[in-house]
Amino acid sequence: MSPSSEGTGGTVTVVQGTALTLAAVLGTGVISLPALAIDAAGPASLLAWAALLLISVPLAATFAALGARHPDGGGVATYARLAFGERVSTMVGWGFFLAIPIGAPVAAGFAAAYVADAVGGGRTTEVVVTAAVICVVAVMNWFGIQVSAGVQLAIAAVIATLLLVVIVVSLPRVDTANFTPFLTHGWSGVGSAAAVLVWAFAGWEIVSSLSAEYRNPARDIGRATSITLAVVTVLYLGIAFVTIGVLGNAEGRAPLADLLAGAFGGWARPLTTVVAVLLTVGAINSYFAGASRLGASLAITGAMPRWLGSDIGDGRRTPRHALSVVVALGLAVTIGEAVLGLKTDATLLVTTGTFALVYVVGTAAAVRLLPGGWPRVAAVLSLAASVALVVLTGWAVLLPIATGLAGLVWTSRRTRRQPRTIGGETTVAEPLR
Repeated sequence: MSPSSEGTGGTVTVVQGTALTLAAVLGTGVISLPALAIDAAGPASLLAWAALLLISVPLAATFAALGARHPDGGGVATYARLAFGERVSTMVGWGFFLAIPIGAPVAAGFAAAYVADAVGGGRTTEVVVTAAVICVVAVMNWFGIQVSAGVQLAIAAVIATLLLVVIVVSLPRVDTANFTPFLTHGWSGVGSAAAVLVWAFAGWEIVSSLSAEYRNPARDIGRATSITLAVVTVLYLGIAFVTIGVLGNAEGRAPLADLLAGAFGGWARPLTTVVAVLLTVGAINSYFAGASRLGASLAITGAMPRWLGSDIGDGRRTPRHALSVVVALGLAVTIGEAVLGLKTDATLLVTTGTFALVYVVGTAAAVRLLPGGWPRVAAVLSLAASVALVVLTGWAVLLPIATGLAGLVWTSRRTRRQPRTIGGETTVAEPLR
């Protein structure tokens, strides 16, 4: 589809799009990742945060430009197909689609740790809350994008306000001694922290699967992306700074709770539990919305079982079949981790490895698809940064590669329906809502 100022028939406004994007990018990273980054790099973890925020500028611009020019439920899979063909599209589509249910328990588990910290119950509480969050988000998405986007808007307003309060009340208690020594684990520690923090900056890619849901993608996606980038920069750097400055090496699994409890007393700890749950619900909501549309879009082209997209022509056009698969797999991973005695963040690196690999494919496609000038420059910078992230992630990228190869084998053994052509350009599906 060519860039156009005309709408696609979608219903998502700039404000709702900002809420969806903010939840996907801000997500659960701000809950526990500052502490994990400190474990990896000490106070120098701030350098990892700053570097990834800097990388996010061209990365966000690249995916916003792609979404504006090619609004489609396939997202990165669509860009890969337009730039490199069906095989690459299938591989990245399978890897990304299956990464969402693998990563959902990680995201939900961050909030579950806060709930367990507030009410007790240990590991059992964490597992129950993780499963409950996944089910709540499933219900939100079941009733369509307008319902989930409306809820998301309310969540985004609440969490942005509360996180800003955490930063403001914590600044007076910052102890500069907590920033020395700065490079406690050397530069390699900064690299390790960056590999963990990729989770915190994933989100630009999944929102591309929601691009067709905007009323006017060519105009609104860029605006929503710019607003989100500004908000995320303030909140991420603010939370990371006060976590180090106030808590130092004493940070636990629930640093937001520790920060507020230190400022207002123990009564404030449950408030951060609410923030954690809202952040998690918002993030998983964006990912489930995007993943269900990605799965349906891939099914329409024959790259996945057609049943996944067979329910979008009934007037409702909400891909409930694909959503059901994502939810079922997410719950299966949660139960499997509980049975094996693993933590809910056991699959963190595998998920971030998938995100990093998806970024490489998406930005490489952007280099071929976007026009010259700033869009092309942003794409080249994003590609270089994405390759560096894959290197930092290491072995974890092997699983999405294996998943992609499995998808390629599956599609090669069945007759695939050819994508439809509109105006001389291939497209995978009508906008999914």
